[in-house]
Amino acid sequence: MAPEASLSAQARPPTLRVRVTVPATSANCGPGFDALGIALRLYNEVELQEAAGVAVEIAGEGADRLPRDEHNIVVRGARLVYEAVGRPFRGLRVRQENRIPPSRGLGSSASAWLSGILGADALVGRALSREQVMELAVAQEGHPDNLGAALYGGLAVTCWDGEARHVLTLPLADDLRFVLLVPDREASTAEARAALPSSYSRADAVFNVGRTALLLAALVRRRWDCLDVAMRDRLHQPYRSRALFPWLDAVAEAARVRGALGVALSGAGPSVLAVVGRDRAAAVASEMESALRREGQKGASLVLEADPEGARVAEFSD
Repeated sequence: MAPEASLSAQARPPTLRVRVTVPATSANCGPGFDALGIALRLYNEVELQEAAGVAVEIAGEGADRLPRDEHNIVVRGARLVYEAVGRPFRGLRVRQENRIPPSRGLGSSASAWLSGILGADALVGRALSREQVMELAVAQEGHPDNLGAALYGGLAVTCWDGEARHVLTLPLADDLRFVLLVPDREASTAEARAALPSSYSRADAVFNVGRTALLLAALVRRRWDCLDVAMRDRLHQPYRSRALFPWLDAVAEAARVRGALGVALSGAGPSVLAVVGRDRAAAVASEMESALRREGQKGASLVLEADPEGARVAEFSD
């Protein structure tokens, strides 16, 4: 449901330019299917300015294939805001600097939706609350986990459905690092969801409830010895591994051998997330790359810290 149109939007100077910075995210964290996400210090930056007509420039990831017209997700997100506040959308000049690899389970589409919505909101006078931003974005993205983490930062617990609208964040320890193995191949969220069954056993549901609770408690209590068990899952990873990523188990085991505290598919995949102590990050990253090569696949790893702030917006007058 879109926000009410009675928002107090005000016209801004036509020379106003805004820059939106949105972090990458790793969703699910194993058992927290469609509910947990971590914001990471890898960013897409987007500049927006009102214009006559739509013009989009893209540099970095996805520059060779992302649309540069009104079908661009950033532009589509911006249009939603203008419609919500009752202002005509005449056009937009957009510059994207993309560092988040698309279709890899790192929240690139969530970043694009938020960039458009937050940028347009700044252009019309900061009319939307965070809850309204989430409402608009979830209606388009279809699931809230990446959006909650990208918007709020940290480890986000997102309960956003027909009955509840809540995003709560937890800080993550400074000495944790997040190794992302990013395969060269892409995978769409639709493809990954199609691999899932239509129903689950009670045992599998209870398994994931227990692991999700343990994961949150372990992160709060700094019980790193519990993370390996806590990041196991029976709702999505086994099915996606069999159908799409048969190398996942080998990569995860290699990471554990080198000292990873816990390993999980990042979002819908194909990227793999390993939670590690700071001193083991480089060794785990190297071993995950080697394991992927042994499975006949190519990819590269990133060692990232958590982003505690989430998306931010800066305004400039030209």
